[in-house]
Amino acid sequence: MEATAAELTSEVSTFLTTLSVWAADALPRLVGALLLLIVGWWIAGRAESATAALLSRQSHIERTLCGVLASLVRYGILILFAVAVLGQLGIQTTSIIAALGAVGLAIGLAMQGTLSNIAAGMMLLWLRPFRVGDYIQTDNFAGTVKDLGLFASELQSWDGLYQFVPNAELWNRRIINHSRLPQRLIDLEFGIAYDNDIDKGREVLLKLARDDERTLSDPEPILFVDRMGDSTVVLRLRVWTANENYWPLRRHLTEHSKRVLNEVGMTLPFPQRDIWIRDVPKGWSSAA
Repeated sequence: MEATAAELTSEVSTFLTTLSVWAADALPRLVGALLLLIVGWWIAGRAESATAALLSRQSHIERTLCGVLASLVRYGILILFAVAVLGQLGIQTTSIIAALGAVGLAIGLAMQGTLSNIAAGMMLLWLRPFRVGDYIQTDNFAGTVKDLGLFASELQSWDGLYQFVPNAELWNRRIINHSRLPQRLIDLEFGIAYDNDIDKGREVLLKLARDDERTLSDPEPILFVDRMGDSTVVLRLRVWTANENYWPLRRHLTEHSKRVLNEVGMTLPFPQRDIWIRDVPKGWSSAA
């Protein structure tokens, strides 16, 4: 019985000695790791706030992209401090970094399409080829931009249809922005008969354009003979106007051009063909 108590006392003493040795070695590591984690968390938060404040003062950067970049800075700093904390605890970080790299590669390959949409969204937010409210056109679709996100953009076509477009489809295509520039050119064609007076047609059409207050005087409207058709002389009228007045003024000029041309006795010819018969077969008559 006395031997058993002595053995128990010896084991407890050995355990306490081992625990004290481990504590003397591990506690500084744990305290250092905890302090490093707290400092890293604080630095990451301050860096995120500073990045967001810096980017928000840049007028050419969208607010959505500001938040994304600030978050990337924060999580990047947290990852660096997490690796440092593991090293402080005596854990070999080389293998962990290699494993994280392998996992990141696998996730990247599995989410290749999603990541490409995110990358395209960030580039669209950064370069801003269009903004919310702009009317854009590509080879495959056209519509007014309602929302621009990291993964996809939302458009509404002219006939009221909703379009959900992945950002990669926008980034890899030629984009025509109808709303970006403040002025647009109206280019119209008018056909007159060959026996009509060209100068008179030029006078009335230019007057029609200049009398409208939506027409810009610089550059001034021009009209010229564009080509000779089969049955018409084609006049081309070019008028510059503010972007928001493009369609109203275009419709106005198209509608009233016929009226002003008719008022001066000019005709708008339609396609026609004259047939000449040289040899009339015997027994054939016009009555037949």
